Formats: sequence, C-alpha cells, structure tokens
Amino acid sequence: MILNKTLFFLLGLCLLMGNKPEIPSMEISINPPNILWIYVEDLNPVLSCYGANNNPTPAIDFLAENGVLFENAYTPAPVCSAARSAIITSTMPTTFGTHNHHSSRTVEDAIFLPKNFLTIPEIFKTAGYYTFNHGKDDYNFIYNRKALYNDSVALDYWYTFSGKGNWIDSLSQERPFFGQVQLTGGKWGITQLYPKLKGQINPINRDDIEIPPYYPDIPEVREDIARHYDAARMTDLEVANIIQKLKDKNLLNNTYIFFFTDHGYKGIRHKQFVYDGGIQIPLIVSYFGKEDKLQKNKRRKDLVSGIDIGTTSLALAGLEIPKSMEGFDFFANDYQRDFIIATRDRCDFSIDRIRAVRTKEFKYIKNYMPERSYTQPSYRDQRTEFKSIKAAYDAGNLNEVQAKYWKPTKPKEELFDLINDPYEINNLAENAAYKNQLNTMRNHLQKWQDTYGDKGTEPQNPYSLLDMYKRWGERCVNPEFDTIKTMRIPNTPRRDLTKG
Repeated sequence: MILNKTLFFLLGLCLLMGNKPEIPSMEISINPPNILWIYVEDLNPVLSCYGANNNPTPAIDFLAENGVLFENAYTPAPVCSAARSAIITSTMPTTFGTHNHHSSRTVEDAIFLPKNFLTIPEIFKTAGYYTFNHGKDDYNFIYNRKALYNDSVALDYWYTFSGKGNWIDSLSQERPFFGQVQLTGGKWGITQLYPKLKGQINPINRDDIEIPPYYPDIPEVREDIARHYDAARMTDLEVANIIQKLKDKNLLNNTYIFFFTDHGYKGIRHKQFVYDGGIQIPLIVSYFGKEDKLQKNKRRKDLVSGIDIGTTSLALAGLEIPKSMEGFDFFANDYQRDFIIATRDRCDFSIDRIRAVRTKEFKYIKNYMPERSYTQPSYRDQRTEFKSIKAAYDAGNLNEVQAKYWKPTKPKEELFDLINDPYEINNLAENAAYKNQLNTMRNHLQKWQDTYGDKGTEPQNPYSLLDMYKRWGERCVNPEFDTIKTMRIPNTPRRDLTKG
C-alpha cells in the first residue's frame, strides 16, 4: 500500500507539472536489498587489493573479499561534475549536454534533463526505497533535490551537506534504502589529512613512492603523490567506519556496497585528462547477506564504464533499467563492452575538447583543439607541485617525455599500445604499422557519436561562459571568452532553479 500511494502521488505530481516520466517496473521483491554507494573523490586505485602492497587498505580489501573487484573500470569523464552527472543518469555527459564542468549554475545557462527521464535515485525513490546522499551532488543539470532524495539537506552551490544528524540515523530495517556516502578521498588537504591520521596510521615512506615517468622526480611531486597514497588509507579508515555503522544497526545484512571514485588523482595528466591516470577508477561491488548473490573474492578484467554503476544497482534491486539509459548491468550474462568512451570538455575556465576510446589493448585520443596546450591556464596552476614542474620545464630540466605536456600544442591524434606502454608515452598514431588499428579506433569513436550524439560539437551557452568569467576574471584567456567579456548581464543567484 505504501508503494502504491507513493507511486500515485509522484505520478500525479508529474502530471500537474506537465512531466510524464518513464516509469520502470515497480515490482520489487518481498525482501529487497539495500544499495549503498561509497563514492570517493579524486582517487586512483592505489589500494592494496589493487596491488599497491606498500599502501595497506584492509577495510577496502574486506569489501573486495566479499564481492567482485573490477580491474578495468573507467569513469566517463575525468572531472567531478561531468562524471557525476553521467553516473547519476547512467548516460554519457555528452548526451544531455552536461559535459562542461560547472554548468547550470545560473538561470540563463540552465540544462534540463528530458521531461520523461528519471535519475537513478528517482527510480529507487519511486519504487519505495528511502533515498539519501550524504555529501556532494555536483550535477550539471537543474533538478529538484527533493525529487531525488528523502533526506532533507540545505543546498549550497553545487555541493550538498548532510544537515543535522548522521546518514545512518534515518535508516531502518523496515524500508530498503538507496544511499550515497561521499568521501573526500584525494582531495584531503595537508592541514586536514595528517591530524586525522595521527595515532591511527603512519604516513607512507616517501622513498617507497613510484614516480611515473611522465613526472620529474622532484621533492614536491614525490610529496604530493605520497599524500595521494595517504589519502587512500584515510579513505580506508572511513570505509571501516561505514561498515561498522551498518553492522551496529543490523543493516549490513542484505546490502550491496559499491565502492568507487569519480575520477583519478588531482595531478597533471591525471584529473581532467583522458589518460588512464585520469579515467581509471577502483570499482568494487560487495554483498552482505545470507544468500550468495555474488561470487566472493572475484576479480574481473572486462571493461566497465562508470555509467554502468547506476543501471547495475537497479538490476540488483530487481528494478527495470529504462531504455533511455546508456549504461548496462555488468552482472548480466550477456554483458560485454568492446570499448569504453571518455570525454573531456571545458574544465572551469580552461576550454578544450578531447575524446578517448579505450579497449583492453589500445587507447585512442582525439584532440579537437590541438593548437591548445595540455597545460593551458588552469585553476591548479598555483599548486606547489605544478609550479615546481613548470619551473623545471622553463629551466630545461625535463626530459622529452616530461616536457611534452608543457609544450604549446598537442597532436591531433594519439594511439597507445597499453600492453607494452601502460604509461601511454609512445604515440603510435603516425606509425604506419598501426594504421589499421588507428582506423579501428576512429571507427569506434564515430560509431559512438552516431549512436548517442555528442553535444560537445555545439557552441557553449554564452551565459555559462559569462558565469566562468565572473568567477575567474582575467584568467579566462581562451578566445571563446572574447565576446563574453563585454557582455553586461545582471548578477543572477547561482542554482536559482533548484529551490523549492
């Protein structure tokens, strides 16, 4: 009866608003499972269960031991808002136009999802689940948060916070839940991270850190990567706390836990870039219950996209996956991805357009703006490690591999043999021996664009650019901003349309 009343109310509300949503199957099992996403920021899989033996993460290892670890999971975009918009809708960010970082911040640049489209939490909520998100939203589209979540929180720009109390307090065994607990992950700052770690774990030995060949081995870089490892172990402590809270309230039983990150490490060539450092993420799905619904301690090597996380969650709950979603159920018997796509567009005031196609063996990158440097002006320019690498480049102290990313232009195409070149250093795009492989990857990209579309081909909303200019000022040096700088538009409250 509760489910019927909830469905009747939401349908009536939608009709009053002129909104006819695509309603999936509402038939849930007698004992529906709980679904919890442990959603982490800016973290690569520098975890012991992923082979980082010098960085023990026992709680996350415990999740892997009780479920499935995916070795080849990739985010749809290497920046927060684009990735999160894609994951919560199970569609690529370029489908609905949510690909530009920090969009829909004002009325004038508002992006709306199709009227008949429900996000993942809306589907769970409509099916009678209690839904919540403890932490960050960061979606590039306009939405009414009350339609997504049962929990009551205040909205502050593109972040949301838990309000009063703790996420665990509103949960009970009487109603299944779909929830998200957001963790700081790789965004822990030095002043917050190490006081919290004190007395619990020791910082990693800086000499034990492996420096990728595309970085110079200088103290500032070594220190920043070491903090990334330490942040992973801080995350592990938080995961242990989440598991214990569920146990204490007798809610762990019959619960699927998804552990994953939005994208990779915040360093150059990782975050905001479509190399594996930016798009490869940890993904673990665990099940705690009487029935053995997942193979325990299993490792999978097949390709998985972040847009599959939501659809798989629906499938595990016995809910129908809407046909409008592009994600798949990666536990389905017929699941197979021959390649995944990753996209990068405007990141704050830095405008670029890059598309990547990744198979198990090769990575293809199409740079649509090759005249722009990989390291065009960015908000990260003021970070110590960035300034140190740039100073080394200016002094001529970087080798050819390290200097490549500071040059004023980049190649139109890049092709990498990932088996023999996992760091994606040797570009084979102009190597005649790989002509057929290059054409195959081009065809994959074209097929994807023909099938789903790519709104990155369209000009940006000028009001979105104006909002960036208001925030960043003269750091907006791309030519797209030239006409924006002369526009006179009254100030508009950010996220105006999400209230109510």
